[in-house]
Amino acid sequence: MLTIRSLKIEDVPHFRQMIFELASYEKLAHEMTISEETLAHDGFSSAPHYRALFAEWAGEPAGYAIFFPVYNSFQGASLFLGDIYVRDRFRGRSIGKGLMAEVAAIALRENLNVLRWEVLGWNQQAIDFYQGLGAVLIHDWKELVLEGEPLHRLAGTAAR
Repeated sequence: MLTIRSLKIEDVPHFRQMIFELASYEKLAHEMTISEETLAHDGFSSAPHYRALFAEWAGEPAGYAIFFPVYNSFQGASLFLGDIYVRDRFRGRSIGKGLMAEVAAIALRENLNVLRWEVLGWNQQAIDFYQGLGAVLIHDWKELVLEGEPLHRLAGTAAR
């Protein structure tokens, strides 16, 4: 019943829809600007910016995991899990755990000994799920984002 495979370019419309569903759940749909064209380009160009797994249950799109390599000067190369999402009607069928296991296996096959990701502080259900897998919540670090005008302003001060 459960199939987990690499995302294909023809999956992009379903993939984008599920990203929107996740953004809505996280109360961030107003911030979602990514198009199918951008997802297709960024995932399937000659130098892709991400990889993704696509979960299907009995042939229906059920969830996804999106990930990409990052580098930490203390630990070296690792894999960053950008999102993991399972549609409501498919929850409770171990799809999320299956996606996490596949991403972990990819990390180890590629000699990446750390898997990193973020979780919203209010999402206790997700926190419990991740801690049940053995993940450790790091309280000392805070995420920062530089985007829009502040990003452009700072970039404008770069030496050329």
